Amino acid sequence: MIEWTDEAALLATRPFGETSVIIEVFSENHGRHVGVVRGGTSRKVAPVLQPGAQLSVTWKARLDSHMGSFTVEPIRSRAAAAMGDRLALAGLNAVCALLAMVLPERETHPPLYERTINLLDLLGQSDVWPLAYLRWEQALLEEMGFGLDLSACAALGTNQDLAFVSPKSGRAVSRVGAGEWADRLLPLPPVLAGQGDASNPEIVTALGTTGFFIKNRLIQSLGDKPMPEARARLIAAIGRLG
Repeated sequence: MIEWTDEAALLATRPFGETSVIIEVFSENHGRHVGVVRGGTSRKVAPVLQPGAQLSVTWKARLDSHMGSFTVEPIRSRAAAAMGDRLALAGLNAVCALLAMVLPERETHPPLYERTINLLDLLGQSDVWPLAYLRWEQALLEEMGFGLDLSACAALGTNQDLAFVSPKSGRAVSRVGAGEWADRLLPLPPVLAGQGDASNPEIVTALGTTGFFIKNRLIQSLGDKPMPEARARLIAAIGRLG
């Protein structure tokens, strides 16, 4: 019998038989992991199994190749922060959906795990959450091997007046370096390069650029999958903040 215990954030659940559920978690030391929770539909366990919940999970299986089963203990729920706030609910759903889609099963990503937990713990704080989410998407791209290089112009090597991102290379391009190709490039608002405070409209623009690479590089590398609809709902919610 193989057994381990870890801390994890719950990403998704789905029914399994009459009384059990299959859960996906993002764990600190074991990455994205799937397993069965026996009795997961019971009155005692079901309220614990809410997306975003922080759990102590123990996974057991006879062989490592088996799906295995989880027993779970609640650490903290994030449902209350999300249910009463449209932005928080959209954000929680977007984060969980993206991680469930793009994380390779059982592959550890400690830096991304830490960033994810820190982000989820900010749910309900609408004044800081949009910027924190943008930084999380940038970290997600970096961790998955599709990070943006915004340090200098890909064409001229200068770090002055950087205004665009190449959709091919993910590198910054200056206004002068862009020339007649500017209309084919993605916008590089200052906030995307980590400069200054940002308005929510600027963050939405920046998320348009990170979203291009998530959809056309990261998700496309996994096959013919659509961008999770939850992310579009999040962008709309940020846009409504003004």
